[in-house]
Amino acid sequence: MSGFLDAMAAASHQRLAQARHREPFGALERRAQAMPPAPPLRLSAGGFDVIAELKLRSPAQGVLGSAQDDWQGRVRSYAHGGAAAVSVLTEPSRFDGSLEHLQRASEILTPLGVPAMRKDFLVDPYQLLEARVAGAGGALLIVRMLEPGRIAEMLEVAAVHGLFILLEAFDEEDLMAAQQVLGALAARLRPSPSAPVLLGVNCRDLQTLKVLPERFETLAAKLPVSWPAVAESGVASAADAIRMQRLGFRLALIGTALMSRDDPQQLLQEIFAATRTVQS
Repeated sequence: MSGFLDAMAAASHQRLAQARHREPFGALERRAQAMPPAPPLRLSAGGFDVIAELKLRSPAQGVLGSAQDDWQGRVRSYAHGGAAAVSVLTEPSRFDGSLEHLQRASEILTPLGVPAMRKDFLVDPYQLLEARVAGAGGALLIVRMLEPGRIAEMLEVAAVHGLFILLEAFDEEDLMAAQQVLGALAARLRPSPSAPVLLGVNCRDLQTLKVLPERFETLAAKLPVSWPAVAESGVASAADAIRMQRLGFRLALIGTALMSRDDPQQLLQEIFAATRTVQS
C-alpha cells in the first residue's frame, strides 16, 4: 500500500476497535437485521449514471464548499438531479466525515428512493454493519487495502444485508485481484439486481494525490463486462463523462466537481443530457 493508505488503514483499525468496545459485533448485527431495506440501486436502462459524493474536505484541495454550505440541501439536490446513489465520506481525520453524516443523508434520501453509500477506508465486516445501521444501501471497498479472503468475507456480509458494493481499483493488479475474488465467489455469491457489485477505477495517484486521467485509457481494455464499471476521480464535466462512456464505463463517481458547484443539479443534468444521447 501507499503511505496514505497505510495511515488511513491504521486509523480505521483504531476506530474499529473503539466501536467494537462500545458495541459487540452480535449486537450490531441484530440492529442491522432489524433495519428496513434501503432504497435499491437503480441504473438507467442503457444510459450513464452518476454516484454523487458528499465530501466536505479533500486531502488534495482542503475544505470543499463554503462555511455556509448547506450539505443536507446538497444531498437533496443530488437526488433531485438524478444521481443513482449518493456517496458519503465518513472518514473523520482527513475528510471531516462521520457516520452521523451518513445517517442524516440516508434519512433525506430514503423518501426520495436513492441509496446512500458509505465511503471510507473499511477494513472489517463490522463497518459494513455500521453502514447498514446508519441506513446506507451500499459501501466502497478498496481492493489493495484488503486481503482476498477479507474482501470475500465482506462481499458475503454485504449480500446478506442488501448492500451494493463498489470495489475500487487503482491499477491492473487491483483489477485482477478483484476479478479473481469475484470469480471464486460466483457460485455462491448472487447479489440481487438492486444490490450489485460495481468495479471502479480511481485515477488518483496515491503518492502525490494528483489526478491522472490517462489511467482510464490504460485500464479500459482490462475492464470486465460482468460488473458495471465506475470511473472515479477526474470527471468534472459532460465532456469528461462522454469520454468515460466511450471507454466502457457505466457510471462515474463525482465528488470535488459537484461539491465545488453552487448548482450541482445543473452539472448532473448536463452530464445526463450528453451521455444518454451519445452512442458509445
